[in-house]
Amino acid sequence: MNTRNRRMDLAACAAMLAMAGAAGAQDVLEGLDSLEGLTVVGSTEAAWELAGAAAYIDSEEFTKRGYTDIAKVLAPVPGVYVRQEDGYGNFPNISMRGADGTRTSKVTVMEDGILTAPAPYSAPAAYYFPKSGRMSAVEVLKGSSQVRYGPQTTGGALNFLSTPVPGDGGPNFYSRTTGGSDNTFFNHTWYGDTFETENGRWGYLLEFHGQRSDGFRDFLGPITDSSGFSLYEPMLKAFWEIDGDVKQRFEFKYGMTDFESDEGYLGLTELDARANPDTRYAATVFDNMDTKQHRSYFRYIVEPSDTFKLQSTLYWNNFERNWYKLDHVSAVQNPGIDGRGRVVGRSSLNSALLNPGLTNVLQGNATGSIGVKANARYYNAYGWQNQATWNFETGGASHELVGGFRLHYDRVFREQWVDVYNANGGSNFSLYRSGTPGEEANRLEEATAASFYLEDTIEIGQLTLRPGIRYERVEYDTTDYNGTGLRSSDDLGVWGGGLGFNYQWNECHSTYGGAYRGYSLPGPNSYINGGVQEEESMGYELGWRYRNEGLVVDTAGFLTDFDNLIGVDAGLGNGINANAGEAEVWGVEGLVSYDPSVSRGWGFQLPMYFSATWTSAELKQALTAGGADNIYAGGQPGADIPYVPEWKLASGIGYAAECWGVNLDAYFTSHTYGTAANLAAPSTTARQGKIDALLTVDLSGYYDINDNWRLVGGLNNIFDERGIVTRIPEGPRTNIGRTWFVGAEARF
Repeated sequence: MNTRNRRMDLAACAAMLAMAGAAGAQDVLEGLDSLEGLTVVGSTEAAWELAGAAAYIDSEEFTKRGYTDIAKVLAPVPGVYVRQEDGYGNFPNISMRGADGTRTSKVTVMEDGILTAPAPYSAPAAYYFPKSGRMSAVEVLKGSSQVRYGPQTTGGALNFLSTPVPGDGGPNFYSRTTGGSDNTFFNHTWYGDTFETENGRWGYLLEFHGQRSDGFRDFLGPITDSSGFSLYEPMLKAFWEIDGDVKQRFEFKYGMTDFESDEGYLGLTELDARANPDTRYAATVFDNMDTKQHRSYFRYIVEPSDTFKLQSTLYWNNFERNWYKLDHVSAVQNPGIDGRGRVVGRSSLNSALLNPGLTNVLQGNATGSIGVKANARYYNAYGWQNQATWNFETGGASHELVGGFRLHYDRVFREQWVDVYNANGGSNFSLYRSGTPGEEANRLEEATAASFYLEDTIEIGQLTLRPGIRYERVEYDTTDYNGTGLRSSDDLGVWGGGLGFNYQWNECHSTYGGAYRGYSLPGPNSYINGGVQEEESMGYELGWRYRNEGLVVDTAGFLTDFDNLIGVDAGLGNGINANAGEAEVWGVEGLVSYDPSVSRGWGFQLPMYFSATWTSAELKQALTAGGADNIYAGGQPGADIPYVPEWKLASGIGYAAECWGVNLDAYFTSHTYGTAANLAAPSTTARQGKIDALLTVDLSGYYDINDNWRLVGGLNNIFDERGIVTRIPEGPRTNIGRTWFVGAEARF
């Protein structure tokens, strides 16, 4: 099919859906008063009634513990696994129920209900992630996410709620500032107000969020450069509600992120990771990531009647980055250069860590050469999403029918080059050859997508049924300017959906479950030039909830059956993803929380919780494509899927009196493997080997001086437990050790 016909198909699809009255955004409308913070769960209470597993994490829970790392925020949530890299959560790898967690590319990530990945169709495994330190809540959807939220539906949905405009009652001010280990500083400050005028109700919010650190890793040898990061994020949010017979609301948001990090891909040798976990090698002295991100939306919400609501959102995101980082190494000075600016006879970093001679070059102790790649990329994403909600009754059943439609375009342009340095020994590196922008990779990838869903929440007495269907059609385009320069195109249509239910036995007991068909999409280059097909899955779950007198229990069994599992290439070097065949993930997850003070009427609170996930995640066939760099390479039927632990546990207890409180939290993950080869130690690449089982304990507390001022502090990983938490992208890295923080909050 030619490009013109494909575009006509997309246009026809859009027109047909629009005429049918379909509209779609990424959130459930619950009335104008609740739309200041658009949600997909809404609250802990709303999560109780969903036809599927979900979690709502209010910022109060992670702010009082001093958590800004999303791995810490999600640690108590069962069925969610996070692989660390830098120790601060700047590059998280999140998996839900066994989906590949590399760069969180199998999870639909949103902020205020809007896709937030730089190019969610063209390059979902990109290096931008919303910072939980500036959020009012984090929402997680697992079993019930496969219909309304895409384009990645095999791994669930994650929605961040930015700080809402404060309500009526005069101007509001908040600021939290902390400092701690490794010159780490954090600040989150906002000021806003809502007020009535003769033209309606107005509100605004001005916000700043920032964080910096020198980092916990130090260079071997005489190099004194920082290995930390800096982050600055201003935001403006405003709304206007028209005073009239028809409820209407206009919203606008603009936010920006300026992030710089002296982080790269290279890890350590096995020996150094155990003996010197806080070191980094001299050859990484040039590593630096510099990014800028802009995000904005304009939203219109109207409620023509008590039974019908409509919202329409225009959104735009822009992201650019250059990650200038060590890419390869050679034992030869003044080496030959290939047509893409790279060293002839080079070694990959993960292989070099198994070669003592090349390791000496990386450590700065021997002569040779290194290639440092500038991964300059530019992303754009914009679209128009709408959603309509219609409440009606048929016989003895009540319905909430939600229709969703989104038109979306995104692209990524790669303009990469390699600079070559001679390693002169003594941690000294001199420039040998400057690269030319675009010579290593000069490629444009684009995606134009139309997505539609229809879901009906049907209440019949104590039973709630939620059938739904989702369809997406994507046109892919790619142009390789290093090759012929010709534009290649193809298109892809996928559908998913299923049925969920919730049966409310009484005020204390409910049963929920469902069956859903999910999918995960390949990128344009992988689909057009690599032959990678969409990942498909069938997911099943059955759960039980209980609450009474301060005791809350939520437990579920789940099974996800994957076809055409996509092994994500991000950071692994071969440029194209690969289908890894069939896989099966099943397990049991549960969360129990209890506060005995609720039933005993104590003058203080004593909240406690225990979370557990047991998972069996296995490949059903061997990888036949993708090359040795893929983490699924070497896996045979029955092999454990990398980075999915059998056990994930979390437990905590707190004490909250009138003006002070403390929390003690413990987190455990069992060992897993770095590749599907399931080797206990590296053989041909440093990516192979075990990922350590790890138990860490955190202590935090606060003291309220008065209604306006609070002192805060904490000690994380108080027993300084260390272990290898990742072997990708390029060799073993350890978790962060013992750290502390102190600070203050102000509210007026």
